Amino acid sequence: MQEYYNRRAREYERIYYRDDPVRQSELAAMSEAIEQAFTGRRALEVACGTGFWTEVAARVARSVVATDASPEMLAIARAKGLPGNVEFRQADAYALASVPGDLDAGLANFWLSHVPKARIEEFLDGFHARIGIGSVVFMADNIYLPGVGGELVVEPGSEDTFKLRELQDGTKHKVLKNYYDAGQPRDIFGPRSDDLNVHVGECFWWVSYRVR
Repeated sequence: MQEYYNRRAREYERIYYRDDPVRQSELAAMSEAIEQAFTGRRALEVACGTGFWTEVAARVARSVVATDASPEMLAIARAKGLPGNVEFRQADAYALASVPGDLDAGLANFWLSHVPKARIEEFLDGFHARIGIGSVVFMADNIYLPGVGGELVVEPGSEDTFKLRELQDGTKHKVLKNYYDAGQPRDIFGPRSDDLNVHVGECFWWVSYRVR
């Protein structure tokens, strides 16, 4: 998957500019929710990619440590010239203890769908441990829409699903991509959170909560 995102880095942000009023309205609502949650916070961002959501959080956060495993994604993010309250670091989402800093918020947009279902608890435990009890979290991801984002691949015996995607260079990649229905985000986050808010739209779902 990292190789895929290394290759996709320069075309990644096209997904945020599709000519779809519903999609654009939901993205705007997500941005507003992030700004409300992260005002004055010291945030850790997981899977920051090209820095699209980093820029949103940086408008209001005291500081943002934005991490990603892809050096190509990070290079594009750094080239944006975001404010001095942003620090980019290459990091493994399953080894966040190595990320330095005093943190009290967490952001992970469009990452959970790339986490194998067998590793969700591992990821959340590490994420929550790094930012601490009482920290604010915001996470968002896609809702499955047939025909959008490549062909869905279901493999016999696997609890995970995949997308078959073709990049501009013509290469094809099978990428882990799990989708969750309206009730599942509450099932995933509810047992380990307080003040959980779940929003399910037509294109995206998002949650905000405090780490229990």
